[in-house]
This record gives sequence, structure tokens and C-alpha cells, in this order.
Amino acid sequence: MIDFHTHILPNIDDGSRSIDETFNLIKEAKEVGFDGIILTSHYIENHYETNVPERDVWVKAISENLEAKGIDTNLFLGNEIYISDNMMSLLEERKASTINNSCYVLFELPLTVEPMNLYDAIYSLQENKLIPILAHPERYTFVQKEPELIYDLIQKGCLMQANYGSIIGQYGEKAEMIVRKFYENNMIHFLGSDVHRQKSIYPKIPFAIEKIRNIIGEEKLEELTTINPQLVLANKRIDIDDPIEVNLSLKEKIYMFLKK
Repeated sequence: MIDFHTHILPNIDDGSRSIDETFNLIKEAKEVGFDGIILTSHYIENHYETNVPERDVWVKAISENLEAKGIDTNLFLGNEIYISDNMMSLLEERKASTINNSCYVLFELPLTVEPMNLYDAIYSLQENKLIPILAHPERYTFVQKEPELIYDLIQKGCLMQANYGSIIGQYGEKAEMIVRKFYENNMIHFLGSDVHRQKSIYPKIPFAIEKIRNIIGEEKLEELTTINPQLVLANKRIDIDDPIEVNLSLKEKIYMFLKK
């Protein structure tokens, strides 16, 4: 399996706080079945701005250390880029990075408000032959209320990465409900831990995988955890199943609007 979304590089963002924690997180990942990890540190302008060359040095140093210790875990450079009007400039100037220097870009949105520039930002990437991947769509409160937005984004060529923890309630009942519907409707293409701390999500991965397997089956699970990530790392095309639009019942809509 390949963990598609992590914050393991030390002292880059709000993830790992030391090199020791970094190696402990990699050990935890290995223990639950990950043999590949994509290092998607936040890139947020004026906040987290460690550039590609600096992060690449970290990836190579950590990889060499793992190899010297006989630990067979492959690390790949990426970013989780906070949406902005100039994402393309950040990529071109090697401030932020695509995933493993491929045409795939992982990006995130504000958690509570749909950005006005969402479609423009996606189109800017696409017109430069890049493929946008939205991080954890199930966590955004505006998506929880109107999940049809994700169907529309997929129809427009955007792929989706869900967090393992969502299906086990790590981000609340609403995220759990919506991510289940996304799984049931062919609307998730990758899975990531979004790990930030030791002894947090990794020990719960087997439980999360079992719940996801019960929804989508073994073949689809392998696609999300291994096959699709491998295609991204190799910079190859991903063929996705047609999504089915999520339609919330009146009861579910009321729940989403009233539940805190």
C-alpha cells in the first residue's frame, strides 16, 4: 500500500516535530502495511513555505538513512497546496511541488467556506496539463451540506483523496456519513492517513481498512490504496469509474445543517 497524504517531514509544517518523530511515524506506517509514503507537507503562502529543493534534501537524507538501516520503505516528494490564484506560479518556481514530479497535484480548501476561485484554480492547473486531486473532500463543511459539488468537480476532471480516519469518525459524524456516500458512489480515488503525530491514525488503519473494505470490496480497495497511487507515481493515466451523484434525503440535509 501507498500512503497518499502525510505530514511526516520534520519541522516543515504542523506535522512531525523532530527527526525522531519522523522515523517513528515511518515505522508505524510500515507496521500497518505501507511500503510507500508520499510526503505531502503543507504549502500555504506566508505560513508554510519550505520550497522543493529544501524538502528534496530531507527526502533523500531520510531515504538514505532508511536504506542503511535495512528498512524497505519508499518515500516520494509531494505537497498539499492550499488553494490560491497562483498555484501554477508556485509550481513553476519550485516553491510547491506536484506528486513525485508527475502531472498530479494535491490541493486543499478552507474547511468551512467554499472559495470563490475554486473552479478558476482548477482550470488553471488543467490548462497546464496538470491533474488536480482534492484532499479529504469529506471534511469540508460546505461539502457536507452540498456533496453534489464533489460530483461536479469529478465530472470536470478533478480526482478525490479521502482520509482513512473519516470512516471511523475521526473528523465527526458528518464527515463519516458523507465519506461513506462517496465510497458507495465511486467518488473516491485515493486514500491517505493525513498523519501528523505518532500513535494517532496509523494504529487505527487496520480498523479503517476493514470498514472501507466492507463498503467497496477488496478489488476497489486495492485500487484506492495501491494501484491508483502507483499510477500517479509513474505519471500514468488513471481510468476512473463513473461517479454517481449523491442526493441527500430531506432528513439528512436537516441533520447536516443542524448537527454541530
